[in-house]
Amino acid sequence: MLYRAIHGVLRPLTHAAYRPTITGTDNVPRRGGVLLASNHLSFIDSFAIPLATPRKVAFLAKSDYFTGSGLSGKMLCELMEGMGAIPVDRLSPSAAQDSLESALEVLNAGEAFGIYPEGTRSRDGRLYRGRTGVAWLALKAQVPVVPVGLLGTDKIQPIGSRFPTLAKVTVRFGAPISPTAYADLPRGRARRKMTDDVMDAIAELSGQERVDGYNELPGASEGGAIGI
Repeated sequence: MLYRAIHGVLRPLTHAAYRPTITGTDNVPRRGGVLLASNHLSFIDSFAIPLATPRKVAFLAKSDYFTGSGLSGKMLCELMEGMGAIPVDRLSPSAAQDSLESALEVLNAGEAFGIYPEGTRSRDGRLYRGRTGVAWLALKAQVPVVPVGLLGTDKIQPIGSRFPTLAKVTVRFGAPISPTAYADLPRGRARRKMTDDVMDAIAELSGQERVDGYNELPGASEGGAIGI
């Protein structure tokens, strides 16, 4: 109910203010488990995707967003919960495994889960190599991956800024990538191949310059959603 209430208020407000260009929503299955794998440019991404998607999408977010004090802390906590965010303590030694298990629970329940294969936000706007957690989840849960290309969200709230500004935003949903196409490959190779295919699809949607290496994970003090 909280998700529907917040979504019902934020969606028309943000669409009126930003007039986003949204394409490919027909590629998002309306039922069953599905991964939405996106490039990651801004904290706003975890709001932009659910507000553009025709179904509820769960994301991981650092636990600090759920433990703030005072009125602002309570409001942020309720907003994150209302948008379907799942708290994870990324300073925990088991953070990566906890993230995978939380995502798997969502997928096994037949719901949608949003993931950033780069692992963290791109500071320079380029698209980095994907981490194989996205393929591990897809193959384990036997769910499709819908690639997502975001453009312009970094202009709404650049890294280091406290408040959002108006900017042109585009959200593109690509054709689903099925785990069945990798069934005949060894597990390790299947995860790497599927992840690379997902990143290729994201690059085509976002138009970003590619980077062969992995993106550097953020320090403990940096905000943002958690990727796998």
